[in-house]
Amino acid sequence: MKNQFLLIVLLTCAILGSGVGLAYTEHTNRQMFIQLQKLQAERDTLEVEWELLQLEQSTLVTDAAVEEVARTRLNMRTPDPGEVLYITPP
Repeated sequence: MKNQFLLIVLLTCAILGSGVGLAYTEHTNRQMFIQLQKLQAERDTLEVEWELLQLEQSTLVTDAAVEEVARTRLNMRTPDPGEVLYITPP
């Protein structure tokens, strides 16, 4: 009789423990899934930003863009043909 009661108590504790473990596992799973979705959204945003930066870089390295920056920021100009000195090898 005492053994049966002990067995019932032990099985009840095991069932309750597995139920609590299952609830904890599901909760952790949901939290990780939410975090995964946030990270995927951040990844997508960063990919779009990366593509925009690559596009901007490709437009900034064109000859026209470099010339525009040289003229506006550095106040450079194309020299007159009379100002150009040609050095010939001896």
